Amino acid sequence: MANMTRMERHRQAELEKENKKQKKQEQPNNTHQAPNPDDKKPKKVKKKRKKSKIIVVILIAIIALSIVGYLKGVASTKLDKNNKQADVGNFLGEKSSDGSTNVLLLGSDSRGEDQGRSDSIMIAHYDKKNKQPKLVSIMRDTYVAIPNNGGIEYNKINAAYSYGGPELVRKTIKETFGIPIQYYAIVNFESFPKIVETLAPGGLKINAEKDLEVEGTVIKKGEQKMSGNEALQYARFRKDEESDFGRVRRQQQVMTALLKQSLNPLNAWRLPETIGTVRGYTQTDIPFSFYPKVGTSYLFSGHKPLEILTVPVEGSWNEGYYDHAGSVLEIDESVNAQAMANFFSK
Repeated sequence: MANMTRMERHRQAELEKENKKQKKQEQPNNTHQAPNPDDKKPKKVKKKRKKSKIIVVILIAIIALSIVGYLKGVASTKLDKNNKQADVGNFLGEKSSDGSTNVLLLGSDSRGEDQGRSDSIMIAHYDKKNKQPKLVSIMRDTYVAIPNNGGIEYNKINAAYSYGGPELVRKTIKETFGIPIQYYAIVNFESFPKIVETLAPGGLKINAEKDLEVEGTVIKKGEQKMSGNEALQYARFRKDEESDFGRVRRQQQVMTALLKQSLNPLNAWRLPETIGTVRGYTQTDIPFSFYPKVGTSYLFSGHKPLEILTVPVEGSWNEGYYDHAGSVLEIDESVNAQAMANFFSK
């Protein structure tokens, strides 16, 4: 520096001054406020949290509306003075070993010659593994051994209901066909139209297979929207050459239409009220927790169509007659038991 000229020293000082200024500009400004940790979070995380909150709010709203709808359905049945339910005794339900659920469905018609007997007998089956709903209809004239006072009495299977309620029907089905049943549900035919009209106020879409008339209700052949009463009468009709075989087929047709209607996305908002109505008009031991559990399992999976079996199966029965029972269907029990086992397991 001592050997440098005055001009060189001046240039050197200017250069050092410029370097210091540049370094100062490069240093972080410590006087700024400490950065907010939230500012470091990616925008995607913030958006994800916002969406999660919206989803939670929507779910809470759906649950609240579902509860209100369910309670509304139950309340409407409480106000119905004709909704009288008799004491049917204890039901000793049995779980299936494969985890599926079997529900005994009984249609009760207290009028006429069938007073005290079940007018329709079905087993609703649902396997949560493959999301498959199935329905077995047992002909009410099927001649079977009914457990009675430590012994057995042969009669039509629908007589079991008048002898010992749903429990004796369950026991008869188990001993005859080997099918375990966990729950039961009894619907009086007088209540059935109200259930239909809650789910399908605009009418239940059914393709009537023939012209028929029941108790003043006239139904024409072809596709149409039936009221609750029309659907009931259509399912009850049996005064033709097919007798109970035709009636069971029509009952299955109505059940299929009801299931299809309940799974229609446009009716999703009406489903809780329908469940409440069904619950109020039905004598059952099905726990409340069963409905949302099975409902969500089925609704949020690939819908499979209802599979149906009628017992006795073709070629396994003959017509018979007994003074104490009247006209009956004498069946090959082993063939029908195997048919039911195969149907539920496939």
